[in-house]
Amino acid sequence: MIQITQRPRRNRKSEAVRALVEENKLAVSDFIFPMFVLDGHGIKDEIKSMPSIYRFSVDTLLEELREVTDLGIKSVCLFPNYAENKKDKYATESTKDNTLYLNVLRAVKDKFPDLAIMTDVAMDPYSSDGHDGLVENGQIVNDATLDILARMAVAQARAGADIIGPSDMMDGRVGYIRAALDADGHSNVSIMAYTAKYASAFYGPFRDALDSAPRFGDKKTYQMNPANSREALIEARLDYQEGADFLMVKPALAYLDIIKALNDNFDLPIAAYNVSGEYAMVKAAASNGWLDHDRAMLEMLLSIKRAGAKVILTYFAKEVARLQAT
Repeated sequence: MIQITQRPRRNRKSEAVRALVEENKLAVSDFIFPMFVLDGHGIKDEIKSMPSIYRFSVDTLLEELREVTDLGIKSVCLFPNYAENKKDKYATESTKDNTLYLNVLRAVKDKFPDLAIMTDVAMDPYSSDGHDGLVENGQIVNDATLDILARMAVAQARAGADIIGPSDMMDGRVGYIRAALDADGHSNVSIMAYTAKYASAFYGPFRDALDSAPRFGDKKTYQMNPANSREALIEARLDYQEGADFLMVKPALAYLDIIKALNDNFDLPIAAYNVSGEYAMVKAAASNGWLDHDRAMLEMLLSIKRAGAKVILTYFAKEVARLQAT
């Protein structure tokens, strides 16, 4: 007679028992929903490489946010799409008082005061060079970029931002921004550092959405090498010491080991960005009948949660919220 002392299958024998022992659960409160804004009126423009994701003018954005908040989503991250004639070398449009992005932040906070607004701090949406930092003689200049980023962060905090998201990967920027925010009276504004932002192939649809691809070269001198993992711990330690409130890994799916490493080594909440390319892959495969959309979506997001992410930025937020509401 076969002697089996442990039978793990007993905890998988029915839906009810499986639910009892389930280790990780997705909740709508885990999500930050990224959204894109542009100048104009009455615009809701679908992004071809990101089905069901749109660029909004401020009026249609506010209409969309009613549905978003009714679904129970409590946090959004807003990204601006600026016309080429608004861009320059120094990203000056990012700090002008009466400009698209800052006006959108004010309008959203006025209409939805309880919604947590995360913002993006980097030069690329506003830069004629398309890089996250200041370009001098063909090089990305680190220290000269910090003052631009800090002024951008302060302008966003004044406009109503709850969480500042420095996505630029310049050295020292978290501490520099924290000092600038505190000096301007915004000590309660959080910083979600893009701690381990990799030079990834999965950003293509996002750059289509914002028309923010670099005009020359690539971003490998400031974004991380996909081959490296221990380097992420160095970046995390620095962001932790400089005053970050969250540590983010971007992208998520190809970097689950990095999410786990940060979660294992730091007490701060770990965030992960389920990026545009990850979203687009599921949409494309599902549209061809190659996989089950909802199961793949939930499995992907659950893997990110299981790896240790407490916060997930995902374009799937509305779809998961709808599923959970049924």
